[in-house]
Amino acid sequence: MEHWAEQPTRGRGAEERTINEQGEAGLSIGELSRRTGVPSATLRTWEARYGAPAPLRREGRHRRYAERDVALVEEILRRRDAGLGLAAAFRLTTNSEDAPEPSVFAGLRRHHPGLRPQVLRKPTLLALTRAMEDECCARAQQPVLFASFQRERFYRASAARWQELARTARAVVVFADFARPSARGVAPLEVPVPADAPMRREWALVCDAPDHPAALTGWEVPAEGGIADSQRRFETVWTIDPAAVRDASRIAARLADRYAPGQAGELEQHLAGSPGPASRDVVRAEGLFDRMLGYLESARPG
Repeated sequence: MEHWAEQPTRGRGAEERTINEQGEAGLSIGELSRRTGVPSATLRTWEARYGAPAPLRREGRHRRYAERDVALVEEILRRRDAGLGLAAAFRLTTNSEDAPEPSVFAGLRRHHPGLRPQVLRKPTLLALTRAMEDECCARAQQPVLFASFQRERFYRASAARWQELARTARAVVVFADFARPSARGVAPLEVPVPADAPMRREWALVCDAPDHPAALTGWEVPAEGGIADSQRRFETVWTIDPAAVRDASRIAARLADRYAPGQAGELEQHLAGSPGPASRDVVRAEGLFDRMLGYLESARPG
């Protein structure tokens, strides 16, 4: 995983503007950093964790920002300096249904701030994901499934399992560092994620089905130096609230359309409509399971 160290911004004399495909001026991440005083590495971290500022990617897939992103960052800083926590500052500043989401994790954190994040090590997250696959994906009636594997080799190790899940699903989409999208109509749809996209640092599973909805997503916490694979840590949120799961599905569908234009087919049609709110039993179950996960993680050695 890439490490997010604070980095110096480029000097004022450097020419950093480019022209995007529409012929409009775009700001590079270095220029946005210079104008706001926020280091480039911090801007990338904000994009991954909070969904803003969200760039466009044009020629060469380099980040390009609009003038409004300068104002957005400055407003976040103003709210933070006024005493708000950073998460609250983002939530108030970016509270718009039209704001693009760079990842499932960022979108769920922004739209559902009540979801309580927990830092889980990879073995715990893997066990939780497998349990959700077995319970939600294998038993749900014609689910729409999304999964983010970070690396293609991780997906290939379980490709047979996902091809079997695709036999009874309405649609299956997997994200990783694939070289190219899979052919249209082939399931699962393999969506390549750019190297600098937040989804490349994200672990996600979304099962959108009326009878067994569930979504889990984790953002990998940067680590100093080399660590064992079993000690990798992810800031994780999960939910079985049908409305939150539908939000996660729509975010993933839009990302699929962004990274594999024209390949995602009828995903938006599959996700039309709004499911009802979570029952009190669901809310209680989430709270109990959150507590169980906390105890399980704290009991692990190391």
